[in-house]
Amino acid sequence: MLLSARQARWGARLERTLPWPERRAGLRRWRRTRPFWAGLLLVLGGAELLLVPLSPLTVLVSLGLGGLAALGIGLALMVAGVFLWCAPSAHHYVSINALILSVLSFAATNLGGFLVGMGLGIAGSAMGFGWTASREAAEGTGTADGTAPSPARGTGSKALAVGLPLALLAAVGTPAQKAGAAGIPAPPRPPTVRTTMFAPQGFTLAGVTEVPTANGPIKAMVLRMKAASLTDYRLTTRDGAPELTLDADLLQLDGAVTLYLTKFSGCLEGVLCLTFTPDTLPVPPVVPPFVFMTDVEAEQALVTSDLIVADGLRLRAGGRSGTRT
Repeated sequence: MLLSARQARWGARLERTLPWPERRAGLRRWRRTRPFWAGLLLVLGGAELLLVPLSPLTVLVSLGLGGLAALGIGLALMVAGVFLWCAPSAHHYVSINALILSVLSFAATNLGGFLVGMGLGIAGSAMGFGWTASREAAEGTGTADGTAPSPARGTGSKALAVGLPLALLAAVGTPAQKAGAAGIPAPPRPPTVRTTMFAPQGFTLAGVTEVPTANGPIKAMVLRMKAASLTDYRLTTRDGAPELTLDADLLQLDGAVTLYLTKFSGCLEGVLCLTFTPDTLPVPPVVPPFVFMTDVEAEQALVTSDLIVADGLRLRAGGRSGTRT
């Protein structure tokens, strides 16, 4: 009781000291009639997702497809926060969509803005979904004749029903809409590639597509990057003809590099070993926060690059010694 009296006196003193009492009272009434703090958390979470791919952390962050997804999801979360302020009657619908976007940001962006943006989005979504108008706020928002205002559900709900799903589709994208390797045939059985060190720049797991071969299309993962270097590179054919092996001490790919792989395994930073196939590829597009992989083995259906430079290139047929170039 004593603490409540002190708080009341302190609040009254602040009311007398701070300027613009009428504006502050109007803002307080407006804030109490909507999930204000939930919307603020969503706006902050979306802003954090927007800023991460635009930051100078070029080693950890790549503005590829994952960076574009971060921009889309960040903008969608900020729009959801504004919708909570402007259309509080639809807070359940907005919060569910914002929660889906927040969870997807972990896979679609740079780990959900390194967990900060994702955490703010999840917290804001939970607060928005559980928000209820207080009795004091409901009594203070009556009309001039004393009747309670009718909730503005029609226009706001229709705009949300159209706008938020479109924002979700634009932010996340459709994995099937990846650029394929149309017109460039691949071997029926992709050759095996091994390298002791795979160091990409701007590496992105971009999705899954179909690559044409003489025996029909095969499903392949799409890996995009700005450039890559492969140490102790070895390619071995597996198409049923006499086996051919192509070795290189160092293979460098530069400019719009795209790899089409039916299998990809290796150790992240030489520590965590993983294997990916087209059926287990993370969806939507992912920008992995690592710099290199070791002990890489892949089944390479096709590779495209603006420039390919090989150091110590050797070609061997069967068990014959290679010819060095």
